[in-house]
Amino acid sequence: MNLEKICKEVNLLVIEVGKFIKSEVRNIRNEDIKKKGLHDFVTYVDKTSEERIISKLKRILPEAGFIAEENSLLPRSDNYNWVIDPLDGTTNFIHSIPFYSISIALMYRHEVILGIVYEINSKELFFSWRGGAAYMNNEVIRVSSSQKMDDSLIATGFPFHDFDRLDAYLNTLRHIMNNSHGLRRLGSAALDLAYVACGRFDGFFEYGLNPWDVAAGSFIVKQAGGKVADFKEEDNYIFNKEIIASNCGINGEFIEIIKKYF
Repeated sequence: MNLEKICKEVNLLVIEVGKFIKSEVRNIRNEDIKKKGLHDFVTYVDKTSEERIISKLKRILPEAGFIAEENSLLPRSDNYNWVIDPLDGTTNFIHSIPFYSISIALMYRHEVILGIVYEINSKELFFSWRGGAAYMNNEVIRVSSSQKMDDSLIATGFPFHDFDRLDAYLNTLRHIMNNSHGLRRLGSAALDLAYVACGRFDGFFEYGLNPWDVAAGSFIVKQAGGKVADFKEEDNYIFNKEIIASNCGINGEFIEIIKKYF
């Protein structure tokens, strides 16, 4: 299987779908916004984008199944599966905040082997495949070189439906606020991870996420030389709804902070 060739084909696809998403941002009306759950929104743009992506991916790799945000009825394969978020950052999108993305990963059994995250407004395309480097718009990227949390900028995502761990989360925020360059919450986990991969953020953590939020971005972080784990410092970060990603320099300190409060 030529993963580089597949990656290039999917890159063209996300750019095409990204044009559609951006063209619809001013057409969204209140009646177009539906609730999937508490503070969890979907629009016809999410659904149409996913349909377009799936249609093309079926032609690129016919034997693959799907793990997709907007369609849980799609068949899954025992071997290859696409993991798709057609619009990561829907809340930003419906409020015309220009920070949202398309995220696509390809898994072979339990391992991600290809990842793409496309920031639609800035036209920044992050991607990698197994055996290749990590790229942003065809330029090789690497994680940052900071060695201490005190010298680092950390990203996170606010819980929006699972509040059982909120006290632990707020205590973690307090610690990081007092011992870093600061915290950022931008609203797209896929892009937060891509920003760790290219060194803009030194680390990222969040809980309550789904596979389509993190599969592509976490793979790109690792391909860019970073570290990714769940809150127990294990490898179940794609399906376990919690993730820590960082460069190698702060990884140990970062994980100890998370373990202390969670």
